[in-house]
Amino acid sequence: MNSPQSDHQHEIRKVVLPSGRTIEVIYFSDTTTIAPDAPRPDLHVCPECSCELVHPVAWEEVDDVHWQIDLRCPNCQWSGDGTWDQDTVEGFDEVLDRGTQTLVRDLRHLAHANMEDEIERFSAALRADAILPEDF
Repeated sequence: MNSPQSDHQHEIRKVVLPSGRTIEVIYFSDTTTIAPDAPRPDLHVCPECSCELVHPVAWEEVDDVHWQIDLRCPNCQWSGDGTWDQDTVEGFDEVLDRGTQTLVRDLRHLAHANMEDEIERFSAALRADAILPEDF
């Protein structure tokens, strides 16, 4: 009796656990692929409100070229999940990296502005003799 042909390929990886025990993990992948000229989804854009702040809540590697990602929109509280190919996930990661860089830059500017304000208030208090040794 012949076994039916499978459309799946597999890869076996050895994983060493913290206990020192070695296990073999089998990754299956479907041989079907997305057409190269198919449009890539913009994972950072909310399908409900079009907000561009969708972020990952959890992610897990499905196989060598696919990721399962849980997404959330902070604007309308939409959440969803799906499995996407490596190229789509890398594009999403680049968008997240740019967003992180923007947040860090804005945080530095805000911290600098706050520090300038604190220095100005402290200097004014020193000039007005409003700071006493008991304040420390």
